[in-house]
Amino acid sequence: MKRKQLIFTIALVILSVFSSSKTVAASEFNFAVTPITPENQIDKEKTYFDLQLGPGEKEELKVDLRNDTDKDVTIDVSLNSATTNSNVVVEYGKNEIEKDSSLAFNLEEYVDYPETVTLKPHSNQTVTFQVTMPNESFDGVLAGGITFKEVQTEDQPKEKDEQGLSIKNEYSYVVALLIRQNLNDVAPHLILHEVKPGQINARNVILANIQNDQKTYINQVSIQTEITKKGRSEVLYHEEKEALQIAPNSNFSFPTSLGGAALEPGEYHLKMTVFGNENESGKFTREKENTTVNYSNYWEFEKDFTIAGDVAKKLNAKDVTIKKDNTKLYILIGIIFLLLMLLLILWLIWRKKKHEEEQT
Repeated sequence: MKRKQLIFTIALVILSVFSSSKTVAASEFNFAVTPITPENQIDKEKTYFDLQLGPGEKEELKVDLRNDTDKDVTIDVSLNSATTNSNVVVEYGKNEIEKDSSLAFNLEEYVDYPETVTLKPHSNQTVTFQVTMPNESFDGVLAGGITFKEVQTEDQPKEKDEQGLSIKNEYSYVVALLIRQNLNDVAPHLILHEVKPGQINARNVILANIQNDQKTYINQVSIQTEITKKGRSEVLYHEEKEALQIAPNSNFSFPTSLGGAALEPGEYHLKMTVFGNENESGKFTREKENTTVNYSNYWEFEKDFTIAGDVAKKLNAKDVTIKKDNTKLYILIGIIFLLLMLLLILWLIWRKKKHEEEQT
């Protein structure tokens, strides 16, 4: 029977929302995670790691793992640099997003840790992470996440979906890890790169690739886009999203939905505005729900792009929301039906004549 995997990744720490509890546990998990904040933690109230170290300095981080079950639990441990996905949400766990070209220090290369931990029944174990700060001096933050995921075994119970197929659930904890050398402010910087047609979830979109090439988060992000024919003012497609967040040294492709419309070949123009970091004293303002919101950062981008005919045809054929034009098919079916009727009538006439001839 076909097996599907549903991977439920729970990000325990997203920098804008934090839990007050320091022990992370859930009924679906066979183990619990408790980060142990070190002395040089910048804010000891945080449930994630945020360290300040000098160039070349080392620090041991510890995480307590607890198994309350009656069986052994084996846990895979991994660490990944933070990325930004197409929903403009920061991801701390393992994913397929490529590292950005501006990522000078990949956090994965500066932390040593055991890749697998086995917990005995009803036991605790402390896992140690050896962090080494790069020797080079820099301002800003290196961001990533530590992922703990239980290794699944064949004898673990499986659920069934609506079609009766086996589902193997996998759960993981993710704890953010930030390291910095100082608390100096770093000005964010965004760059608009390629704009092109594409698809998300089998639906046509226009993708605008945005890069944050600095070692700093951009919080409370709001993005608006407008797409027109090149040289014209009529807005064909638009998108607006807010409450977003961009990771340091990352890039993402922001989608503008076509709302079920088919891509048409031609020359187009994108206009994009990005607000970041809400601040009462910020000098950039936008209207939001009949109120004025201030931001510290603002970018405006414009770029021409082309939709080629072969690309449009290929993507339109895969878009599940586009209503297919079956007019030609209906005409062909109608012609075939008429031909069959004509043949039937001719055959009936021939049969009648033959019958009359046999009667004479």
